[in-house]
Amino acid sequence: MEVNKLIEEDKKHIWHPCSQMMDYEEYPAIHIEKGEGVWLYTRSGERVLDAISSWWVNIFGHGNKYIADKISEQAHKLEHVIFANYTHSPAVELSIRLSKLFNDNLPKVFFADNGSSAIEVAFKMSYQYWYNKGIPQKNEFVYISGAYHGETIGALSLGSLGLYKKVFEPLLLKTNEVFGPDCYRCPFSLQRNTCNAECFAKTEKELEKLADKTAAIIIEPMLQCAAGMKMYSPIFLKKLRETSKKLDIHLICDEIACGFGRTGKIMATHYADIIPDFAVVSKGLTGGFLALSAVLTSDQIYQAFYAPYESGKAFLHSHSYTGNPLACSAALATFELFDQTNIIEKNKETGKYIYEKVTPLLEHKNVGEIRNLGMVTAIELVKDKNTKEDLDYKKRIGHSIYRIAEKKGVLLRNLGNTIYFMPPLIINKEEIDFMTSVAIDSITQVLKD
Repeated sequence: MEVNKLIEEDKKHIWHPCSQMMDYEEYPAIHIEKGEGVWLYTRSGERVLDAISSWWVNIFGHGNKYIADKISEQAHKLEHVIFANYTHSPAVELSIRLSKLFNDNLPKVFFADNGSSAIEVAFKMSYQYWYNKGIPQKNEFVYISGAYHGETIGALSLGSLGLYKKVFEPLLLKTNEVFGPDCYRCPFSLQRNTCNAECFAKTEKELEKLADKTAAIIIEPMLQCAAGMKMYSPIFLKKLRETSKKLDIHLICDEIACGFGRTGKIMATHYADIIPDFAVVSKGLTGGFLALSAVLTSDQIYQAFYAPYESGKAFLHSHSYTGNPLACSAALATFELFDQTNIIEKNKETGKYIYEKVTPLLEHKNVGEIRNLGMVTAIELVKDKNTKEDLDYKKRIGHSIYRIAEKKGVLLRNLGNTIYFMPPLIINKEEIDFMTSVAIDSITQVLKD
């Protein structure tokens, strides 16, 4: 199909995710023919650097031959099989690799097919654990301010971002929000790299009041992605683990976006040297090739469900494509590439380089903070550097920067008025130079002095 016709048919039939479709009249979808490394190519040969890993999923580059070949090999053997009462090598081998992420402290693996679904699995497991233990009153869940954990009704109930949840509030589950860190606007005027997470005292006090009825608290470790790539101290996470244990509340660590090298460690939770009750992984799990997610949990949790069928204690949750062999093969190939490339260690310098390239923007009157964690760098734009007042969201400043950068050849999808980089881990210095140069030019073009 000719490209213009294809775009016309796209507008006629496709309802794109997380989009105001009226925008597509002025900015039609860009047709991508192929991907290679950090680059996305149109049919005419124009290319765009994928600075956000296509919504945080790509790890080892688009079109990675090693992963593609492993998927192809598996497709010629077994594309799918029901996962109730049947199993296969890719799923078994992957479950072993996933268990090793937490030194076999979370040896039980339940597969789903996307991040939101896996969040639902985790909180259903948590609630049913307490139910099976004869404590059904622990039936509520807690999240911290700034949280986002997905778009299904259950996952949306565990988030605080009104942009996504406000219209659906009548449908949402009973949950509770507690204080979460906002290090840029720290109430104690401290720095996240040197503080002792003094703000956690407020979180602890609020959590204590909710303990008797709370099944679990959920958190993105180290990095609240959808909230604007907000970063916080590992001490907050460590204190949360200690308090949740003391109060008999499960801790769910949402590693969906944070995991697989993004933050400078294979799992962001490792910064705090803790073991949660549940860890949820997805996105980078398959290197960005196929949809797959998993919930990791302890043998202690598992044993609360392990009983004769007539006891009614089984976890009766399923997805049609649970444990899909093709997706599991892609995930195994991704783990093998981590082993072969030592990319996380190499990227300690790469992440610093990205940050250093944009630090000149700190002189700009509208750049409030530039923060970095591993391969994630975020530029928070504000109206006033002294008061840290937000820019008017209705003016869509971040969106304007995104559009200009796209025309210059870089995909920089904004989070409100935060511009960020979360590129594939294989990005090189020349590509970083181009990416950051375009970002700086686009920001200064929109926010002229």
